[in-house]
Amino acid sequence: MSRIASIYICQSCGAQTRQFFGRCPNCGDWNSIIEQSKSSLHSKRKERGNDSLEKPTVKLSEPIASLEEKVVNRLTSGYDEFDRVLGGGLVPGSIVLVGGDPGIGKSTLLLQSATAIALKHSVLYVSAEESAQQVRLRWQRLKGSESNLQLLAETKVDLVLQELETLKPAVAVIDSIQALHDPNLSGAPGSIGQVRECAAALQQLAKQQNISLLLVGHVTKDGMLAGPKVLEHLVDVVLTFEGDRYASHRLLRSMKNRYGATHELGIFEMQGNGLVEVKNPSEIFLNRKAASGIATIVACEGNRSLAVDVQALISATSYTSPKRTATGVETNRLHQILAVLEKQMGLALSRHDCYLALAGGLAVEEPAADLGIAAAVVSSYRDLILPEGTILIGEIGLGGQLRPVGQIQARLQEAERLGFQRAVLPKGSGVYQLKKKVNLDIMEASSINEALIMALGSDPGRDESKEPI
Repeated sequence: MSRIASIYICQSCGAQTRQFFGRCPNCGDWNSIIEQSKSSLHSKRKERGNDSLEKPTVKLSEPIASLEEKVVNRLTSGYDEFDRVLGGGLVPGSIVLVGGDPGIGKSTLLLQSATAIALKHSVLYVSAEESAQQVRLRWQRLKGSESNLQLLAETKVDLVLQELETLKPAVAVIDSIQALHDPNLSGAPGSIGQVRECAAALQQLAKQQNISLLLVGHVTKDGMLAGPKVLEHLVDVVLTFEGDRYASHRLLRSMKNRYGATHELGIFEMQGNGLVEVKNPSEIFLNRKAASGIATIVACEGNRSLAVDVQALISATSYTSPKRTATGVETNRLHQILAVLEKQMGLALSRHDCYLALAGGLAVEEPAADLGIAAAVVSSYRDLILPEGTILIGEIGLGGQLRPVGQIQARLQEAERLGFQRAVLPKGSGVYQLKKKVNLDIMEASSINEALIMALGSDPGRDESKEPI
């Protein structure tokens, strides 16, 4: 079979070359050059030119208000946590990309979900990395039941497309997109050109046949989805499967969703018979033991509120540069909070090492965790224990002032459900209205110092007896 000639095009400036470069020789951008079939470019241009000459000009658009509204019936994945992250289930004709570290459980999740969906709908599972027998062994370990689940072990995208056209399933799983290849293109499976062309061909067929397509994607050593960035723009939903391979809990997070909320979170636990949903995830992130250096926050992930323990350890250092380590919180955010505490409260934190971690391996990016982080740091520095049943919510400004945060009612309702009695909030959070809806002792503070006095019951400010000589 004769190969089709390929050229390489820079996605930043459009420059064309005959070979691949890591850096574009024209504009200087790195990793912006992708492979393109030369014949397909010529054929597209020819077809476009012929169409413009032969076909008369016809209006194809129509007023958006005149379009008929159609009810979309989502397909349930068999798991409430998976459906939550998807926005209520799989939309027919949608493309979902699931990425994560090797061995984290991507194939396990999708095989379990495909088995559950196949009880009511036809499902095709395409294994491009494992043989059919290997998939069946995993399916038996997961205690898969008899269902309308079809299995195809194939790496050629042409044969996969042919099977999809013949079977016309409601849902198709491709494990993985980096393992498929098009024989008409040069380059090994997983290369930029192969991934882009294979994904585009699958996407086109899925939209035509109204097939819900689930793609497994590899990640790089930096944790980013491997392959061209156009792959993430091509799909409708991008999900990441996170967690420690040596721990049991897994987090399914939505990074992009055209049919639901982004940054939605689903929590699973890996057991011997596969992944199991966690119905009360806040219990995972709470210690329930009083100790210095521990404060409780309520973080919002999409539409879900989670109570999480923030743990801090402050210890004097004999080195010139103190060590700062943060797990689950951005390190620069920790540096900023430490600087505010030192400036506004007179704490000599520049002479202490600081270690901060969020329980359960959860990562929180929102600024609503600032007050809880500050309380945990001061609690460890002063060796004080925060009163049991207290949560702290608020954003800290550079001047030590507190700012209100969003979704405050949902946060307080989750705290009340878990048995908390007190909440320290920034002023302007609408306490009068909140007290009508939640049964909590709510206190408002305008500054970090005032909030910590309310939480600790004493002034945790400058104490010369605690300062190192």
